[in-house]
Amino acid sequence: MTDFATHIRDVPDFPEPGVVFKDITPLLGHPEIFAEALDAMSAPYHHGQVDVVVGIEARGFIFGAPLARHFNAGFVPIRKPGKLPWQVSGQEYALEYGTDRLEAHIDAIHKGSRVLIVDDVLATGGTAAAAVDLVQKLGGDVIGFAVLIELGFLNGRSRLPNVDVHTVVHYGAD
Repeated sequence: MTDFATHIRDVPDFPEPGVVFKDITPLLGHPEIFAEALDAMSAPYHHGQVDVVVGIEARGFIFGAPLARHFNAGFVPIRKPGKLPWQVSGQEYALEYGTDRLEAHIDAIHKGSRVLIVDDVLATGGTAAAAVDLVQKLGGDVIGFAVLIELGFLNGRSRLPNVDVHTVVHYGAD
């Protein structure tokens, strides 16, 4: 099994001092490693189990679209406000200072659809929890949250108490 962490670069003090950014571009630059990462992200889920894959803006799109193809499922982008061209439903969530919002088209997820949510990093869990809430608001059943990287020391998993969280690379405490 590939040690995916060796293909993830630490960038100190980005986007602000004290933050160590986990840069996935080295992993993405190696087609065989990227393919193995996608296989690892999809491993707990089976063909016929996933109707829709949701990717969270923006790096969730990188993993979500090929995973949708893998499962022969639809792909739904969840975006920041003002990015989608049609009628949307949204979900606000708290940030350290203020709020943000995620949106999806109102007809993107049908009632009872089995939805796998995908992103690159699970950090504090605010964005992930908002994505789960939005999918449920649209009528979808969240079967899991697949993420390449989990920053366990930020305890984001605690914001997803009723969701199966699948992580490929884990940094820090749970």
